[in-house]
Amino acid sequence: MLNVVLVEPEIPANTGNIGRTCVLTGTRLHLVGPMGFDLSDKAVQRAGLAYWQSLDLHTYRSWEEFVARNFPSGLTRGVHLLTKAGERLYSDSSYADGDWLVFGKESEGLSKGLLDAHPSLCERIPMLSDDALANKRDWHSTYEQLHPELRRDICGNFVDERTGWITSLNLSNAVAIVLYEALRQQGFVGFP
Repeated sequence: MLNVVLVEPEIPANTGNIGRTCVLTGTRLHLVGPMGFDLSDKAVQRAGLAYWQSLDLHTYRSWEEFVARNFPSGLTRGVHLLTKAGERLYSDSSYADGDWLVFGKESEGLSKGLLDAHPSLCERIPMLSDDALANKRDWHSTYEQLHPELRRDICGNFVDERTGWITSLNLSNAVAIVLYEALRQQGFVGFP
């Protein structure tokens, strides 16, 4: 079984989508606090997350608690820290049963301290930078000029209000991309 880890998730809709994907793929979900939303039974019912009781869910108050409970000797091989800053592409990695796919919060990703401490565990999903998108679409050539036209949608995407184009993946999309590659490598039912 694979493990998806969300460190300090902020947007409940993303976590809900990821939870549903985990149920459908038999993946364990770990939520590391503090979180930007309530996970009480009442809140889950109000959100209409009927599948939530089927989710293999583990929660932690902090990153330190997560590590202490799962990696008492420290992070090891089999941990994949997903970031924009990774040198290795997620698709160049090998995934095994029991691996940990770790994603940071929507607004900031994983902490620089964590990434700097474990560079060999860092992996990235390739996407165009804001500057590359700006040049490709004849927008302004610098982030400072581009930023006023961007807003975040409800899922955490950056959207250009003039065109509706999304300039980065939201958390639930990023998790799905990496999780399905890991499952494909393991011969998950339905993959060729």
